[in-house]
Amino acid sequence: MIKLYRTSDSVLAVRDDAAYALTNFSFDALFSSPEPDIFTEEALRNSHAIDLPDLEQAYLAPLESQEVWAAGVTYFRSRVARMEESEGAGAGQFYDKVYAADRPELFFKASAARVRGHQGHVGIRRDSTWSVPEPELTLAINSLGQVFGFTIGNDMSARDIEGENPLYLPQAKMYRGSCALGPCLVVATRLPDPAAAVGLVIERDGAAVFSGQTALDQLKRSFTELAGWLFKEEDFPHGCLLMTGTGIVPDLPFTLQSRDVIQISIAGIGKLVNTVA
Repeated sequence: MIKLYRTSDSVLAVRDDAAYALTNFSFDALFSSPEPDIFTEEALRNSHAIDLPDLEQAYLAPLESQEVWAAGVTYFRSRVARMEESEGAGAGQFYDKVYAADRPELFFKASAARVRGHQGHVGIRRDSTWSVPEPELTLAINSLGQVFGFTIGNDMSARDIEGENPLYLPQAKMYRGSCALGPCLVVATRLPDPAAAVGLVIERDGAAVFSGQTALDQLKRSFTELAGWLFKEEDFPHGCLLMTGTGIVPDLPFTLQSRDVIQISIAGIGKLVNTVA
């Protein structure tokens, strides 16, 4: 397992408590490779060792020109929450149906330039009264549709806007500062342990105001299933990233505020930290 951290001028690789500076490393080339694990190993052989960096410092999102897509209603908890929030609009049945359907909910989340990294600022909509982060395991998928790695995703969402009408989903999900990834990209032949914990802590003025936890084995659909549906009638010459949905949904009356600190952790990857702008 190799963890790739992206800075403004380089890419750092960490494996077994040793760090390396990669020379001329390209995420586009990585995601375009038919064998990303071998590509990364070769880059590591051509690198030079460095002191282990401070992994808590700011890092850019681990991508280059890749789009970020997302899957919805993949956890039972998400199904329940979406049905509750859309009950007034008479749309709860749609979330129940998509949870049980063969075809998953998939939607475009962000272009590369719109993605924030570790310690970056995320946003909440001024016209939303119920904004939350959604912690999600995010898949790295190469141009052939093969899942080769993973990172942590923060799918910022305006739940009141989506609950008012499902057709408002693009406005609820896609806006300035609505997507963050990091702190690293894990390249591995084995994907996370199904029992790996996913945690969310939100701090306000130095104190925790929300915390929650779930496990990856609560995800209803497999990684290869989600990737297969995304690539069914779509091409990604430089690969893409796919958020797999959330099993942690803060309920009302909680809503994010400016300067809140969001910490999302997934065992085996690390912790993604963002502050609400």
